[in-house]
Amino acid sequence: MASVKVVVDPITRIEGHLRIEVQADNGKIANAWASATQFRGIELVMQGRDPRDAWAFTQRICGVCTAVHAIASCRAVEDALGITIPANANIIRNLVHGMQYVQDHVIHFYHLHALDWVDVVSALKADPAAAARLAQSLSPWPNNGEAQLRDVQQRVSKFVASGQLGIFTNGYWGHPAYKLPPEVNLLAVSHYLEALDWQRDVIRLHAIFGGKNPHPNFLVGGMASAINLESTATINAERLTDIADMIKRARRFVEEVYWPDLVAIAGFYKDWGAIGGGVPNFLACGEFPDADVRDLKSLYFPRGIILNRDLSTVHEYDHQKVTEEIHSSWYEYAEAGAALHPWKGETKPKYTGPQPPWSYLQDQQKYSWMKAPRYEGKPMQVGPLARMLVAYAAKHPDVQEMVNATLGTLKVPATALFSTLGRTAARGIETVLIARQMQHWFDQLVERIKNGDTATFTKDKWEPSSWPASAEGYGYLDAPRGALGHWVQISNGQVSRYQCVVPSTWNCSPRDAQGQMGPYESALTDAHPLVDPERPIEILRTIHSFDPCLACGVHVIDATGQTLSEVRIQ
Repeated sequence: MASVKVVVDPITRIEGHLRIEVQADNGKIANAWASATQFRGIELVMQGRDPRDAWAFTQRICGVCTAVHAIASCRAVEDALGITIPANANIIRNLVHGMQYVQDHVIHFYHLHALDWVDVVSALKADPAAAARLAQSLSPWPNNGEAQLRDVQQRVSKFVASGQLGIFTNGYWGHPAYKLPPEVNLLAVSHYLEALDWQRDVIRLHAIFGGKNPHPNFLVGGMASAINLESTATINAERLTDIADMIKRARRFVEEVYWPDLVAIAGFYKDWGAIGGGVPNFLACGEFPDADVRDLKSLYFPRGIILNRDLSTVHEYDHQKVTEEIHSSWYEYAEAGAALHPWKGETKPKYTGPQPPWSYLQDQQKYSWMKAPRYEGKPMQVGPLARMLVAYAAKHPDVQEMVNATLGTLKVPATALFSTLGRTAARGIETVLIARQMQHWFDQLVERIKNGDTATFTKDKWEPSSWPASAEGYGYLDAPRGALGHWVQISNGQVSRYQCVVPSTWNCSPRDAQGQMGPYESALTDAHPLVDPERPIEILRTIHSFDPCLACGVHVIDATGQTLSEVRIQ
């Protein structure tokens, strides 16, 4: 195959707008560019607002990540004002965020990523009886019977007979890169459909603790989740029982459906353990404090840095070493070429690219609305793989046990972790661990309530009259998609500066002034195949393995800077 340029725009099955351009030579990708094609202006929206309201605005950055920006924002403001939340509030936040992990990762696998590996049309050729025998050899899940699988096959067949594939439209079905037997494809399609109902059920935990989903309610100083076992209007015994059942159903689906499917499918694609590794540096800011949020030793997933794929050393993470550059981004800084820490960050959009329809953004120095975050000048991968690598290197017993067992089951070396396959497997591993850890947090909450502790909010330092004239805070949160940081500065009771560095800003970073690619770009150029430029499924596999959420990095105005809409609140 001669040298070709391939543009995938938009990348589908993600949240937001992402354009990937590659140059391929002889079946391999030689160069790549990742472009976020809309502007995010949430930092500008925040200026002048009451910092106690910041969580409500920043949470609207994305409707998929729902709770994560709110928690990061609350932590940032609480850090700035020196507020220590009650233990119950911390546990409730862990439960809300933990269920977000479990639901989000399962949705990603089945509904956003699995179709890169699963050929839906091939499932029509499957023998449902053989598929049922296979399923029952993998797991005791009760819905894997021949009758259920035959019914799914008939439903898919009706889609095809009608000339439309419905939700499965526009797949590269029949592509030679698909390797699964028809029976495995049928099993995966069945669980795809089943996961739709399952996720809707378990995420009701957000509605119980936060009033609704998406965008549950939070509160600087704790949680807006009053506990009174005798009241019908609060967290009571009935609601706690409901939550306990959700946690059990979530864990069972993860352990008996999601994880067995992931391992079974991975067994057919072990060659992808040597593809798509990319940037060799990994950052985890840590998550799930078992005590006070500032007690970093209590984090279930530890924080740290892995450099050059060296698992012998976990380097300390210090948010002061985070900077953002704009060499390839449609922004301007007062000081050209600066690398700014978020407390000094500037959000000044300046679009200098071509007008749509674009030809090739790769011909431009500036080609993305994403800034380029760097840690001590280095690009970093963030997300489940980063968390599992840091935890594994830190000798986290649960992580080490599961990672070693998975490597053994798949019969792949540890180097396979640094790959497209590694990112997908790491997401599954941490989903299993969080699904199990949910019971621990729930038991903690119940025990505290039994002992008479029902506090979920502190008024300490909540009133502006108790605040200093100026303050600044950092709110860390390792979201399902990776390290998330909110940095706030408060002056005279109002937000004077607000900056977010989100997971997809790290991973979708464009080139910096030193020419260093971001993780998406680097992963696509790491011995990456592209068999058919007209059906670039290999690009989707690697990009989807990061679980992009471009909504967290983009928003609000079009390429010419015109206002799209104006909303006035009386």
